[in-house]
Amino acid sequence: MPWWLKWVAVPVIALVVFGGLIAGIVGFVIGLLFKLLIFVALVGGLVYVVRKFTSGSSSRSDW
Repeated sequence: MPWWLKWVAVPVIALVVFGGLIAGIVGFVIGLLFKLLIFVALVGGLVYVVRKFTSGSSSRSDW
């Protein structure tokens, strides 16, 4: 088997055949990471708001 067939033709054929599958998997993983990042940001913001309000209410009730 010539070297160009092993290192050029076979990967090109594999990309043509499995390109849609690979793109779908990569898109799914990127979408999942993006949703996870949004989830972490929302939970962090919620925790920040709750802590700010609970600490503010206790200091207001002291006086």
